[in-house]
Amino acid sequence: MAVLLFLGALPPSGCAKRDTGAWQGYLEAEFVQVGAPLPGRLETLSVAKGRRVEAGAALFALESVAERAALEEARGALRSAEARLADLGKGARPSEIAAIESQLAEAKARADMAALDLSRQQQLLAATVISQDDYDRSRHASAAAAAAVAQIEANLATARLGGRADALAAARAEAVSARAAVDRAQWNASQMAQTAPRAGLVFDTLYREGEYVPAGRPVVVLLPPEFLKARFFVPEPALAALKPGAAVRVHMDGQAAPLEARVSHVSPSPEYTPPVLYNRENRAKLVFMVEAVFSGEAARDLHPGQPVDVRPAE
Repeated sequence: MAVLLFLGALPPSGCAKRDTGAWQGYLEAEFVQVGAPLPGRLETLSVAKGRRVEAGAALFALESVAERAALEEARGALRSAEARLADLGKGARPSEIAAIESQLAEAKARADMAALDLSRQQQLLAATVISQDDYDRSRHASAAAAAAVAQIEANLATARLGGRADALAAARAEAVSARAAVDRAQWNASQMAQTAPRAGLVFDTLYREGEYVPAGRPVVVLLPPEFLKARFFVPEPALAALKPGAAVRVHMDGQAAPLEARVSHVSPSPEYTPPVLYNRENRAKLVFMVEAVFSGEAARDLHPGQPVDVRPAE
């Protein structure tokens, strides 16, 4: 045991001493977890862990037989509701309109004949050829014929109007509801297959093909390069120089040149020691956590957890 402790106290052979003038930290990632809002069996997994994908690339698809059937059912209900609305708006059929128009023509002919008869009866009454009773019967017949014409004209106008206002309003509301049902069913069907919301590395896949995925559970974990940031710890005296937007340089082992980054967040609360120490001194000092983000594709080949040294940009 003593030998092991002695060896652990020595610096690794061939390793350079870490620069104590730099602020120490590590790379932190914010992952994008992609899942479906509806449950289903994982039918197709289109990506593998470690692969890079572009925005819009297919990630996975869940079984969607039920969702497609519901969409077709909703579309059928919409067609039926729209047909009922159109039928109410058209009024009577053309053949029915033609029949009423024929009845109207016949009634007008009878009314004209009754009017001519009344005119003759009036002349005969003036010549005292007919009695008052005969004239009254002709007058009532003419009035009845005119009333029949008015009634058929009203029936024709009603037939051309279509459905009543309240029936049309109900049909319109039914069509609107059917369209909403189609939109909902179409959205459900579209959510069964998911694409990459942005370009990045497939950090992990959490299900295999054939497994059941509950609603909302992530299937693919993406790491976009812009979501990788340097998290480092700055002593309180140096904090004044680091404001959001300040430029810093991030040094990593094996990296030929430092990467440029900008401070995105400065913790308002102090810590007494960094949560991870990468040097051999275990000193208690007041530090503040600072985060800096990289620009563009600078962090494309970096890895979460990688230790870094950060200095202010000159």
